[in-house]
Amino acid sequence: MADVKKVATRDSYGSALKELGATAENLVVLDADLAGATKTSIFQKAYPERHFDCGIAEANMINVAAGLATMGLVPFASTFAMFAAGRAYEQIRNTIGYPHLNVKIGATHGGISVGEDGASHQCCEDFALMRAIPGMTVMCPADDVEARQMVRAAYEMDGPVYMRFGRAVTRVFHSEDYCFQIGKGEVLQEGTDAAIIATGIMVPEAIDAGKSLAAEGISVRIINMATIKPLDGELVLKAARECGRIVTVEEHSVIGGLGEAVCSLLAENCPTPVKRIGVNDKFGHSGPAAALLEQFGLSASNIAAQIRALLGK
Repeated sequence: MADVKKVATRDSYGSALKELGATAENLVVLDADLAGATKTSIFQKAYPERHFDCGIAEANMINVAAGLATMGLVPFASTFAMFAAGRAYEQIRNTIGYPHLNVKIGATHGGISVGEDGASHQCCEDFALMRAIPGMTVMCPADDVEARQMVRAAYEMDGPVYMRFGRAVTRVFHSEDYCFQIGKGEVLQEGTDAAIIATGIMVPEAIDAGKSLAAEGISVRIINMATIKPLDGELVLKAARECGRIVTVEEHSVIGGLGEAVCSLLAENCPTPVKRIGVNDKFGHSGPAAALLEQFGLSASNIAAQIRALLGK
């Protein structure tokens, strides 16, 4: 049996920037002393004159990116999710969001799967923070193929973008002919008993949960929702009407992320039972990524268990 390809989406981010840089001469990349970890070092080696290390000064990096954007350049500002969404929030809101500047934020090391770095680095609030900024597009890819296409799509659109990439390797399930579109979800498996709407590295877990439930005769629709804002409302409403039950899965707090975006949409348009699976209003702690995901209920087995409970089985 062939080995399953696994790639960390932070690696995909660096590779995509390098590939894009060959033709996009107005693309510049900024980093906050973490180029080796965020993988912008891949771009740096190819185009050193277009890579700027701003040091451990994330707020300043965002302001520099804003200035570059006013000059017609397309800056990708890169650091860990905790430092991008958290430490530099005010600058993102006031210097990028308010004037709606064309700045792209590449935030790596998001979620519990940062692992041994512990609670101080495990940002599970970034979706909530970025969703609240008017005009901000918020995205999180599920695998290498989607991540690379997402970077290109972010470059091609006009306006501020926040993208979260992961530290841990994740299974590649998309083929190279996949076509990512901002604001569009993707149905990976049809089903009628319930629908799983997942984002990021939780999508492979949702796929595995769907397989185990299918063996029990439970038909589950699986949706990859890579764009958290703007949400693909049409696809969510269709799933609610045709499946009757929704389970959202995200490596993020259940407060303010994908789950709440789905619940808000359904509450106003099509009231539907929803179970949100995510980090339950608590901080993480240090440990191996896989063990932490299991402990915090972000696993295929827990997703399947929650669907059985929702169905009364």
